[in-house]
Amino acid sequence: MSKSAFLEAVSVSRETERRLDTFAELLTKWNRHINLVSASTLKDLWSRHFLDSAQLLSLAEGRSRLWLDVGTGGGFPGIVVAIIAAEAQPDLRVRCIESDQRKATFLRTVARECGVSVEVLSERVERADPMNADVISARALAPLDDLLAYAQRHLKPGGLALFLKGAGYREELETALVNWRFQVDTYPSKTNPDAVVLKIGDIERA
Repeated sequence: MSKSAFLEAVSVSRETERRLDTFAELLTKWNRHINLVSASTLKDLWSRHFLDSAQLLSLAEGRSRLWLDVGTGGGFPGIVVAIIAAEAQPDLRVRCIESDQRKATFLRTVARECGVSVEVLSERVERADPMNADVISARALAPLDDLLAYAQRHLKPGGLALFLKGAGYREELETALVNWRFQVDTYPSKTNPDAVVLKIGDIERA
């Protein structure tokens, strides 16, 4: 998908487009020195990473005040969410947890250069103080069983988890149901026919 195709799929302002361009430039530059994303995916950056992240915003129902992204890595989905929300949902606060110090430095640089407010915490998600977040998101971080433990720790009552998952999501759901009870809706990914977004709420230990 080209940038123009992304802009057709996601309606954003010229200022948001400019911020995404800045993010793309920084990601390409830093990726030469830090393994932020697979180099082979940079040619499909606007689809593989930007649209993949942006699709979560519509599923959050616009009711979140604090969005917590865990294991943000190269900025996905947390930084994309913050950039788009800066104008579309200015009351939304985005907080990213990334334990790798170099990646955390990159995330802070992107936030500063793009002119968006993002709090970046350099610590392990399982050790961080509970965040009382409205939404928690993650992409390519951990098995669902572990993600649900993070969600239970950091979500406020009634909070929502949005997890991007690949073709093995059914097996992950089955494994997670051994230890957890939750409500889940499954949405086809807009970027990968084998992938889904899991929208999960009412999380509790089995």
